[in-house]
Amino acid sequence: MTSFEDRVVVVTGGSRGLGQQMIRTFAERGAHVVIASRKVANCEALADEVRAQTGVRALAVGCNVSDWADCDRLVDAAYGEFGRVDVLINNAGMSPLYPSLDQVDEALYDKVMGVNLKGPFRLSAAIGTRMAAGDGGAIINISSIAAIHADPSTVPYSAAKAGLNAMTGGMAQAFGPKVRVNAIQCGPFLTDISDAWTPEVRARFEAATALGRCGEPEEVLGAVLYFAGTESSYCTGAILRLDGGMA
Repeated sequence: MTSFEDRVVVVTGGSRGLGQQMIRTFAERGAHVVIASRKVANCEALADEVRAQTGVRALAVGCNVSDWADCDRLVDAAYGEFGRVDVLINNAGMSPLYPSLDQVDEALYDKVMGVNLKGPFRLSAAIGTRMAAGDGGAIINISSIAAIHADPSTVPYSAAKAGLNAMTGGMAQAFGPKVRVNAIQCGPFLTDISDAWTPEVRARFEAATALGRCGEPEEVLGAVLYFAGTESSYCTGAILRLDGGMA
């Protein structure tokens, strides 16, 4: 596959779950990485780990992607440290529980939209514009099967991810031909978030997939590397379902 030697990869939500897997994988392939999440101490710990294990440069940035100014600070930090960004992965996401739709308050709604849609918009707009003016690059949005399979427990999240899918196509048009923008529409993966699932919830996810199981975190990496590398040179505006065949 594509060599990522000396490329610069930014991953939001990069200190845990799928984002952590992405950071380690790109670092193992020679990329310098920018690890962004709200808890900067967790970012620093992972940055120390990948520096020691791979010798690449790693920048830890505390960033709440629902905050427009925080997004701008992340962009400034990445370009200030490396002078370029080759791959942006909008991975940060959240889907908090709520008892019923009428009890979704404005703060929860705004938080869900901010993390899942506003942040990716701002980061993609800012970094995509710089990529298009420079050597190009790739933007990867981590979407969710909830974008096309909404249920009463995920309505704000589903709406935000559907918006992210629409944004993927629009930004592919806006930043082409030098920047490719694609999305991975994930199903249930067994990350640290799944630790909070009840056995009944996990069983329901497993029963809904053609493969009869949830995904392992490393199973997202092939799709991520494909979209980030030259193998996908004629692919932009695409949304890839990576959900084990959910009905």
